[in-house]
Amino acid sequence: MTHSAHPSHDAVLRARVALLGSQALPVRQEVAAYRVLAQVSPLAYLPLLTGALHEYSRQEFADQPEIALALRAEAVAAARRMYSMEPDRANLLVGALLRYKKQLTVMDRQVELDAVERELAQLV
Repeated sequence: MTHSAHPSHDAVLRARVALLGSQALPVRQEVAAYRVLAQVSPLAYLPLLTGALHEYSRQEFADQPEIALALRAEAVAAARRMYSMEPDRANLLVGALLRYKKQLTVMDRQVELDAVERELAQLV
């Protein structure tokens, strides 16, 4: 299933049950659940998805910078979507951009860094 397709009722139910379970989920499973739930209830789950994506990039892919960068870019996209619906939530987007910027700095990606700096300047 792509992120743009609407999840099935079963997928939504499985995601909710996973998150409500008594055991702590691995961050990979949290991300999967939040990806599904953010499609049906974005105001509730986009902030959680943003944070989980950062943790996933940090915990599981610290030694794989390209994957970590892609996850942080996804977190920025989720935060931008949230910001477009609720402009008062700029802090979520600023945080996601700062974490993305940190990964870009590690990878010495100057062109993208400049774009992030410009976006941050508009938000702050």
